[in-house]
Amino acid sequence: MSEAVLDIKQWGNNLGVRLPAAVAREANLHVHQRVRITVESGQVVIKPFEDTCLTLEQRVAAYDVKRHGGEQMTTTEAVGAEKW
Repeated sequence: MSEAVLDIKQWGNNLGVRLPAAVAREANLHVHQRVRITVESGQVVIKPFEDTCLTLEQRVAAYDVKRHGGEQMTTTEAVGAEKW
């Protein structure tokens, strides 16, 4: 088991900790990987974030007119250079 004692540093308006390579390797973490950070029973837990690729049908089903602002072009009238 890898273990390290680290200092929390200021990073802009946030706080940051650098993970030692041995800890990252043991946890199978890598550069540019997305992770989910939660607090469970007072402990900070970092877990890999599983991105799911949605199908077009799933994306359309999740579309909410109120949340996403509805149609961006509410007119069918040609405007400007797109007139053919």
